[in-house]
Amino acid sequence: MRILSKRQLRELVLYSPQHIARLEKAGQFPKRVQLGPSRVGWVEEEILDWLSAKLKRREEPQRHSS
Repeated sequence: MRILSKRQLRELVLYSPQHIARLEKAGQFPKRVQLGPSRVGWVEEEILDWLSAKLKRREEPQRHSS
């Protein structure tokens, strides 16, 4: 298992730290892991799964409501 730092996360997910925090709070992004009093990280596999789900939805046909 690999834990990503904030910098590593930003390289994979091109969102601002504030937007990531909003998504986490809304349950729409993998939760951070508290590593110490002022250190957090994210489980790499969870982030990659989240990105894969985004890519999969991109490939699905769009449904329009009528």
